[in-house]
Amino acid sequence: MTNFSELNISASTLKSVQRMGFEEATPIQEGTITHAMSGRDVIGQAQTGTGKTAAFGIPMIEKIDTKNPNIQALIIAPTRELAIQVSEELYKLGYDKKVRLLSVYGGQEISRQIRALKNKPQVIVGTPGRILDHINRRTLKLDQVQTLILDEADEMLNMGFIEDINTILESIPAERQTLLFSATMPGPIRKIADKFMKEPVEVKIKSKEMTVENIEQFYVKATEREKFDVLSRILNVHQPELAIIFGRTKRRVDELAHALSIRGYLAEGIHGDLSQAKRMSVLKQFKSNKIDILVATDVAARGLDISGVTHVYNFDIPQDPESYVHRIGRTGRAGKSGIAVTFVTPREMGYLRIVEDTTKKRMTALTPPSSDEALIGQQRVAIDTLSEIVNKNDLGDYRTLAAEMLGKFEAVDVIAAALKSLTKEPNDTPIALSEERPLPARRERSGGGGRSGGGGYKGNRSGGGGRSSSSRGGSDRGSSSRSGGGSRPSASGSRRSSGPRDGSTQRSTRTRSTRSEN
Repeated sequence: MTNFSELNISASTLKSVQRMGFEEATPIQEGTITHAMSGRDVIGQAQTGTGKTAAFGIPMIEKIDTKNPNIQALIIAPTRELAIQVSEELYKLGYDKKVRLLSVYGGQEISRQIRALKNKPQVIVGTPGRILDHINRRTLKLDQVQTLILDEADEMLNMGFIEDINTILESIPAERQTLLFSATMPGPIRKIADKFMKEPVEVKIKSKEMTVENIEQFYVKATEREKFDVLSRILNVHQPELAIIFGRTKRRVDELAHALSIRGYLAEGIHGDLSQAKRMSVLKQFKSNKIDILVATDVAARGLDISGVTHVYNFDIPQDPESYVHRIGRTGRAGKSGIAVTFVTPREMGYLRIVEDTTKKRMTALTPPSSDEALIGQQRVAIDTLSEIVNKNDLGDYRTLAAEMLGKFEAVDVIAAALKSLTKEPNDTPIALSEERPLPARRERSGGGGRSGGGGYKGNRSGGGGRSSSSRGGSDRGSSSRSGGGSRPSASGSRRSSGPRDGSTQRSTRTRSTRSEN
């Protein structure tokens, strides 16, 4: 892979990229940045989770003239959730250059967005319906746009936005750079490319079909309230050498890391809001085995190169299969085996099927261990520890002390006491985690078939290095006008799993997909 420092980007943007923890560019990033920086139109064909936002965000940020108060870039995304996610990442990419950014989407008072537009944002991220509303109200002036980005174009097609896209594109200067990203390239998307793009170069990244023969994959079906206690018991049985636990949001990561520490685990969390110094400190502790559990968001875990991870736990199932592939790929490296466990709420089972289709491998149902089984797991660790000390044969004066004890007590009682002192008995301290909404329910595909019964709990450190054998951020609401380097107004938007598809009520009679623009 190519380092970002080799891609001829400015010092300010490179500083922002490094603060985000990115070092090596993914294939879609390398290909897109190289061509886009030279001014070419680009069609990027890649799945979600491959780093598309940075792929189009970096060359876009590079072109922004911060002394020019006009809107210079427009990013169109199919859903409110994606618009918020993209704006958050672009904010970080443009932080050191002090690029002003605003996201506009349905479900938020348009009057607030109109007021925010008076702050002269240079980049607009929005959903088609709300962008069109602003165009019709003449509150969004796009006559100075130099870069247009269409993200997840095939999703916009599926949701019935193609007519809106065509209307928006007619309002943007013909002399511009256009970047189009889509997982697939159906006919209507190809027609948009032919009509509105100039000799685009195609950067096509094949969907990952992961080789997972050396990763044992399990799923645990549990309600939101049950998940943490089940996770604790599984950790007590598995006793991972190094584990990464993925959470869906920054809040989730913070709360999980704190809760695990309360229960006596050596855990730390990383996410995008941590300073680079703190992030590097946590990673250093993890790599040096000073902590054995790293809790992370998908974004924070990108680009990490950590060897020796034996277990991956998806405390929250990812929304797209590519993220799942990326997550579990943290274990089972260099020919070693690994274990991946995914927690699924009952209404999220449809996502599990999609993940299985991507990895071409069915997951085994894992029966959560009982409290007694969790205690047995801890006792096995004590036995391993005591046996290891004996085998080292470095007991010295302790032999004399042991002989004195054997003169007073039965040998079995002495060993039992030693094992008890070494056993970390399960900690049942009550933990209160903020409940995260499950992903929107998806219909399970026909023919999915029933699943075999539970696979029992998988125990005793079988994963990895050969030893015997866890809505992003807070819900900020308001206008998401952001000025890089300054304070962040509370408008990144709430990532809820339901809500209006778009804020344009006058357009509600049009027949469209029932997918919500959240």
